[in-house]
Amino acid sequence: FKMKALLLFFLIVQPPKVEVLEKSKYRVYVEQGFSIIDVRTPKEYEEGHIEGSQNIDIRTESFVTEIQKISKSDTILVYCRSGRRSIYAAQVMVSFGFQKIYDLEGGFLNWISD
Repeated sequence: FKMKALLLFFLIVQPPKVEVLEKSKYRVYVEQGFSIIDVRTPKEYEEGHIEGSQNIDIRTESFVTEIQKISKSDTILVYCRSGRRSIYAAQVMVSFGFQKIYDLEGGFLNWISD
């Protein structure tokens, strides 16, 4: 019980800063011109990406260096192939002080599906 109460308190005091969005809502944010970060490999990025996105590979040591060049107060959209790497990347970004991060549910595979 104590753990649940503590967790509940934590969630109320510290609301999650990463929100996973369905494709239609994510598309609205893309159209509004927010920063989009593709956290896949450069090879995956070359094979297709969301127009206007910046490729910062979560698997490289330079990921942290690169994200620190971005304003922490900006609204950031992240995605990967299926949604696993991007949620991890988003959590890393939150730990560095980013406030508003939206992750694409299902990743790029969802983006290109009908």
